[in-house]
Amino acid sequence: MIRIAIAGIGKIARDQHIPHIAANRDFELIAAVTRHEPPSGVSAFTTIGEMMAAGLGVEAIAICTPPIGRLALVREAFDHGLDVLIEKPPAATLSEAEQFATIAGQADRVLFVTWHLREAAAVEPACKWLADRTMRSVRVDWRENVRVWHPGQEWIWQPGIGVFDPGINALSVITRILPGPLCVEASELRFPSNKPAPIAASLTLKGPNPATIAVEFDFDQRGPQCWDIAVETDGGTLQLADGASKMAVDGVPVEVGDEAEYARLYRRFAELIAARRSDVDLAPFRLVADAFLIGRRSEVGPFGE
Repeated sequence: MIRIAIAGIGKIARDQHIPHIAANRDFELIAAVTRHEPPSGVSAFTTIGEMMAAGLGVEAIAICTPPIGRLALVREAFDHGLDVLIEKPPAATLSEAEQFATIAGQADRVLFVTWHLREAAAVEPACKWLADRTMRSVRVDWRENVRVWHPGQEWIWQPGIGVFDPGINALSVITRILPGPLCVEASELRFPSNKPAPIAASLTLKGPNPATIAVEFDFDQRGPQCWDIAVETDGGTLQLADGASKMAVDGVPVEVGDEAEYARLYRRFAELIAARRSDVDLAPFRLVADAFLIGRRSEVGPFGE
């Protein structure tokens, strides 16, 4: 059994990481690095160094802190001989994230940069269905209410995040199921007048296939929320709904199972540790960086809780 700790006990750690670690026979949660209330029965520390000095035998750590400052945490974890799982988005900048694989290799440690939505039930079935078909068009509609998912969380409005916190989930799916690599051809970013990060974005992506990939992100959706991807092909239209947890072809549902994303994610982490192999795919993060590099900025009204 792998003795694991969590750094950062926030909403995502409590909602997903803690229960799925508890449900996985390969892991035992024994420590937390946090300044907040730790999980029941788990020892809490303020730094990784303090935790390791306690002699608990921690072997791996899941980093679930906000992305700013991740590089220092990852370095400290590797310095102490830990294997590392990183919650998305991986870092505050692409330059920081690109250092992760290098320092993991230097430390001879396992690094898993996760994209939890790639573990959604319909992603691999979609890959298989698309494998022998030619795309004609792709439409991504990713619209949610930030007040529901990040109530009062100011870190979400740090530069470079905003609507791309949920949006990068969509990018993680399409960079898995579509032929690539993909690149950003056009980007329009809409910023609230009182926030340094966009609340909505419109992107046009291109890949080796000539089909246009149209992407719409909205973090201020007041009506029904949606996390949908539609791929029109020469053999029908693939539809992924509810964050790629459901799949249909030409409107007919396809059975894909209902195993939770984070259950698959921690199974994958255990497999990587057993194989002593890292998984550091930054393709979704590069698209976000490119969207900001070429993005046309416009200002909308102020954001209010």
